[in-house]
Amino acid sequence: MSERLEPMVIRHTHRIPAPSGLSDQAGQGGATARQFDAALMSVGFKLSAGLLEHLSGLAEETVVDTARHTLDTVREMAGDHVGHNTYFIDFPLNVPDTFDFWMQCIAGALADDASRESTLAQLRTGVVDLLTLPSYGNYQHTYAEMLAAHDELIAAAGDRMTVLHLGGSVADEVTALYLALAGSTTPLNENTLRDLGVLAGHCVNGPQPEAIPVRENRAVVNLARLDAGAGLLLDTVTDVLRLACALSDGDVTLTERTRFRSLSRPVRRALLAGLDAVIAANPAKLADVTAHREAFKRLGERLHPHEYPRWPHAAEVFAVARGEREARSFDSHVNELLRADDVTAAAQLLTAAPAKLFRSLDRLLRACRTQDERDAVTAAAEQAAPQTAGRVLLSVREHLHNRTTEHTRTTDHNRTTEHTRTTSHNRTTDAPTGRRVFANRLGRAWVAADTRPPLPAPERKRLIDALDAEIRRRLPQPAHLLIDPDVLDVALPLSGKATATGLGVLPRGSLSPVDGELLRFFVYWKQTSRTTDFDLSALLLDDAYETVCWLSYTELTQVEGEHSGDITDAPDGASEFINLRLGAVRGTFIVPQVNIYSGEGFEEVEESFFGFMLREAEQQGRPFEARTVRLKSDLRGPGRVALPLAFLRGPDGTWRAKWLHLYLKGNPNSNRVEGNRVSVATLLRGIVERDYLTVRHLTDLMNGTTTLWDGKTLPSGPVTYIGLARPDGLHPDSVVITPENLRDLIPA
Repeated sequence: MSERLEPMVIRHTHRIPAPSGLSDQAGQGGATARQFDAALMSVGFKLSAGLLEHLSGLAEETVVDTARHTLDTVREMAGDHVGHNTYFIDFPLNVPDTFDFWMQCIAGALADDASRESTLAQLRTGVVDLLTLPSYGNYQHTYAEMLAAHDELIAAAGDRMTVLHLGGSVADEVTALYLALAGSTTPLNENTLRDLGVLAGHCVNGPQPEAIPVRENRAVVNLARLDAGAGLLLDTVTDVLRLACALSDGDVTLTERTRFRSLSRPVRRALLAGLDAVIAANPAKLADVTAHREAFKRLGERLHPHEYPRWPHAAEVFAVARGEREARSFDSHVNELLRADDVTAAAQLLTAAPAKLFRSLDRLLRACRTQDERDAVTAAAEQAAPQTAGRVLLSVREHLHNRTTEHTRTTDHNRTTEHTRTTSHNRTTDAPTGRRVFANRLGRAWVAADTRPPLPAPERKRLIDALDAEIRRRLPQPAHLLIDPDVLDVALPLSGKATATGLGVLPRGSLSPVDGELLRFFVYWKQTSRTTDFDLSALLLDDAYETVCWLSYTELTQVEGEHSGDITDAPDGASEFINLRLGAVRGTFIVPQVNIYSGEGFEEVEESFFGFMLREAEQQGRPFEARTVRLKSDLRGPGRVALPLAFLRGPDGTWRAKWLHLYLKGNPNSNRVEGNRVSVATLLRGIVERDYLTVRHLTDLMNGTTTLWDGKTLPSGPVTYIGLARPDGLHPDSVVITPENLRDLIPA
């Protein structure tokens, strides 16, 4: 079990659990530890001084075992666990002109007896299908031959170096990680939620978090507790529904329909007993059934509540679902008051459900007709703020900040609507000045006109001030706050659902500096069962979001850089690269994208990920060098076009990355950068012009001494450190916040 859990700890915390195995002779593991450190540096990682010292005092075989599983883990984190071949063996050198390359492929097909006749027949029609040419889309050399064609990478000061620190025992690290994930105040992404399930099963009999505020997390923990025969953590009927979805490997967020499996009698009894206890304690919670009426009806068909008369309250749940018993929902009462134009009464009623009140604030304020009504709505929000989750307060604070006539509107949504069709099929219209860019929990994005009137300025300011005051009250007030300036423009992780798993990944809307002369994107995919063609492309836009040029399989070379060549089949895995010289870029925005031309989707392939590297011009090296990787992000979202991030040139000529984590629905086949230029530009504009709530906002609300770290000198005493990576040499009693645990900044 530890072999499965230790890599999980390393990925989530960048700590190596302290191995045991002291040697009889002090320092016996020293030489092996130094070799381990050198091997790590070759892929952009390094042992901290304390970890190197600890390993040096262990038995040699213990260090070797630690090195083995750690190297495997970090190589996968950086994308170095697979071989990255290129179609053009000398890439980025000697990449041909696109038309010349196609002519070479046609000439090769004419020289091949097997393909000559079919190629001639195509030429007579004036159209040639590149995929029918024998030399197109398939590697023409081995991975080893490609490596031999490239010189070694020259080390540079700007190469990434991710420091791994010494952790506690395996048991302590696993418990701490479980408590952090289970008790997270923000939702987790799919992979992290899966890791939580593994940890919950291992830690079911150990310490538990004081609270599990995110319902999806609670469902995963309840699944582990049910398997172990432990008591369930339930306080709503929806908790039971989510658990039933988890039992069927369904969607615990309840967004997608789950096909419930047949359940064993012990499991049925546990779920029915849980429902009965919830309703017995508070019959008003029957109203929650109506929000998921169809799901409860289908679950009732699996639970057979009529067979268990000892739990009559559970039977009431399914009677409501079938419409045999009325239980008016809270929302129906609110909507009835709003239909009667009684905004004041609706706002007062919503104070009993603070989260619903804050999510309805915009609608309530727009419905107000008098100053008295606006005052009542604002006062209700001020009254409910102390009882509202910090994540909701921050989300509304960001929303209110962007609710002006000057800003493009952008909204994160947890449902998919028909607006998807407008952008995903690349139809363009003359959009009004105001736009709303929507992104659902999976990263599916679409655009709609913003027809809402602006919010009244006095109430908007009053609410922003009230929210800031409440958030400040909940934040810790460290005596000494040490901040890495590069973290200040990182967006707060108000939801991790759409943020991909990987190395160096930041929340949507974050800005991070880009330092280097050469920017190189890469995509890797390995198909599961059928031929699959991913196409890496880069769209370059000017400051008006108009197309300057692009690099793709249809434009292999431009002034700015080169494309590594089109691979159209990946049974053993395939890679594509784009190399850009930042000083030569003719534009303001660089938008890399991955288009699925044919075959399996991002969620169907065995593996797929995107990333980028930064190099200096003289470094040379292979097309893929792990220690130059700044980002490696899994591609596991919906749609057929992935937009992981974009790059923005500032007025001073410097570049920064803007994180998108978006997917366009695209076409079933033949997606190309040429076909989605307008959609991509519209989405990019919405994200770029939106002001995201960042780490800077929270640190400005904290009191105490604040120091911007110069990257060199560290204080001798304990501090609260917030940065992109933990520096080596911090006082051991320091509180450390990095992207791996940035969610800890969000107050409960």
